[in-house]
Amino acid sequence: MTRLRICYVLATAAAGTGYHAAMLADGADARGMSVAVFGPSATLTRFFPGAQAPADPDSPDGQEAGDGPAAGPGRGIRFGAVEIADRPRPGRDASSARRLRRLLATEDPQVVHAHGTRAGAFAALALGPRGRGPAGLVPALVVTMHNAPPRGLAAGLVYRGLERVAARRADAVLCASPDLAGRMRRLGARGVERAVVPAPAAAPPTAADVDRARADLGAGDRPVVLAVGRLAEQKGFGVLLAAARAWQQRDPRPLVAIAGEGPLAGELAAAAQRHGTDVRFLGARRDVPALLAAADLVVVPSRWEARALIVQEALLAGRPVVASRVGGIPELTGEDAALLVPAGDAGALSAAVQAVLDDPALAARLAAAARARGAGLPSAADAVDAALAVYERLAAEPRLRA
Repeated sequence: MTRLRICYVLATAAAGTGYHAAMLADGADARGMSVAVFGPSATLTRFFPGAQAPADPDSPDGQEAGDGPAAGPGRGIRFGAVEIADRPRPGRDASSARRLRRLLATEDPQVVHAHGTRAGAFAALALGPRGRGPAGLVPALVVTMHNAPPRGLAAGLVYRGLERVAARRADAVLCASPDLAGRMRRLGARGVERAVVPAPAAAPPTAADVDRARADLGAGDRPVVLAVGRLAEQKGFGVLLAAARAWQQRDPRPLVAIAGEGPLAGELAAAAQRHGTDVRFLGARRDVPALLAAADLVVVPSRWEARALIVQEALLAGRPVVASRVGGIPELTGEDAALLVPAGDAGALSAAVQAVLDDPALAARLAAAARARGAGLPSAADAVDAALAVYERLAAEPRLRA
């Protein structure tokens, strides 16, 4: 395989987007590619432990620094800080786009791979119109779409404008779910393909790991209903709390455990206390595989998901799943490996959970189907193979060179 020059561009990223971009960058680096990663300092340090990058002088706490990327210790990957936030900041955004353009010119890439709508739009602006590039090259632009538009009129309008910029400038648009692929085609994107977005590899928990997780939950003989994700509106945990109110009279009473942190942490805790719902908020956890093994079922009440990592992790762990019928979830689970309910319907969610708890045979069928589905999920190596195939194809096209 040709040694390609690849630049990855990230905005402020949630777990799924950040882990996926880091997986591809690490995989490309391991296969001998020339790799640079540009994004906000906090994103780089979260998903690339040990990453060192010159500060972005346009950020609020930036220091004077050169524009050249810096390599992280023990890696061939080079890093550069560009503060691409998750919300519009007109003045700073213009400065960040200029900085990204300078960093790309320094790297002279053949392929730029941006992750997410804002990163894709910034990369498109930094590269300029199709047919021109910052250093005499015409790099291919690949954009992976991970998420649907945010709720709210103003935010949705801004997001759609950025989507259109990314869709029409990109040479390839990789989409994490079928609905995103359809959306990008309607916006005029060329070369729309499905993104291969696997869950991060994790070693199976030991029996001792599972015992510790179960003891930490303090559930005793009670069934454990586990949810994992960022405490944000998209994840629908308020719906889960509403559904759990119907379980409080069961004997034994199920324990609802939610692993994650986020902006709604205080609001959700207050709601649980106000309604007397028995919920254990676990915060950020590094032992999710053990928690999955300790749980009786996994609930994913999201308002929308693409290739939800927790759904993939639950399938790989062979756990019964109750989830919203939204985005890419039905494609992951099929009709046999989960009970799927309408998003936002607390009554349907409650009934589905209680059906699993009341019927051991149903729980066993869901678990067996989950294991079968999990065995067919793609790996990190599959994701890297797929991405590199796209890069090779685009880099070979003569139009990419000035």
